[in-house]
Amino acid sequence: QVQLVESGGGLVQAGGSLKLSCTASGSFFSIDDMSWYRQAPGKRRELVTTITSGGSVDYADSVKGRFTISRDNTNNTVYLQMNSLKPEDTAVYYCNVKGYFGGWKRYDAWGQGSRVTVSS
Repeated sequence: QVQLVESGGGLVQAGGSLKLSCTASGSFFSIDDMSWYRQAPGKRRELVTTITSGGSVDYADSVKGRFTISRDNTNNTVYLQMNSLKPEDTAVYYCNVKGYFGGWKRYDAWGQGSRVTVSS
């Protein structure tokens, strides 16, 4: 099993910043891609950003230049630094971690979600 615990959501004014974190624990062999998704009210969940085990990153066009993903492999933690927040960034943010258990069984785990509200 893999457990993901998120923290850092909240209410912020437009132009402000928030930092989310997500820590993985459990009996897994490896962590590969770590990602952040978000789901705004009435909309489908969308991929925001991904960081690979090698450190390569990719961002949705809507957050490029404002959001930064990073990871701490020692502590199995992924972060999302969100700057210059806009009301349209309001959503529940979910971390997602993919990797392998021993024996090369794949896992795909989700965090519990962190609500981010950006007021105008």
